[in-house]
Amino acid sequence: MSKRDAPATHRNRGPILEVLRRWLVDPARVLEVASGTGQHAVFFAAQMPHLEWLPTDRDPSGLDSVASWVAESGLLNIAGPVALDACLRDWPVDAAGVDAVFNANMIHISPWSVGLGLFRGTAQVLRKDGLFFLYGPFKVAGEHISPSNAAFDLSLARRDPAWGVRDLEAVIETAGRHGLTHVETNDLPANNKLLVFRRL
Repeated sequence: MSKRDAPATHRNRGPILEVLRRWLVDPARVLEVASGTGQHAVFFAAQMPHLEWLPTDRDPSGLDSVASWVAESGLLNIAGPVALDACLRDWPVDAAGVDAVFNANMIHISPWSVGLGLFRGTAQVLRKDGLFFLYGPFKVAGEHISPSNAAFDLSLARRDPAWGVRDLEAVIETAGRHGLTHVETNDLPANNKLLVFRRL
């Protein structure tokens, strides 16, 4: 197994944790879509032992990295990673559903169809009053909130024209069409935001 390390997770995990702790007070099952390296999964599971953390990823190398981090952690409240493609209609989640879904840094590094799949699938697996946490960079009213975000967006478009920093209002409106009501926007370091939605 190949354990990967994403330096950005060391910088953003603390501020993200502060928000999660405010909302995830009681025992809960949390599905993480696109766990990437697995560092967020292990960190949040360690810091919030009352949660059952369920990591997933679409990429086989990502699954290997997550599995390595999980095995090394020895934590009992985090499951082994499961393959999940956000675009698929049926997600590998049992009928009981989950209390929360967490996704970081995915919808701008993928076609918009993946974001649509994320909203649709999240609404399907979340229990009533369940929470959805969406982290990453966003444009506001169609404009970038910093020069660094604008440069990042340009670099994404050069890699794939279907990628790009999404508009905050469009994301909130689209999530709403899938039954996910926006309840909070948190401004986090490095010009990122953590959005909180509730399935009513």
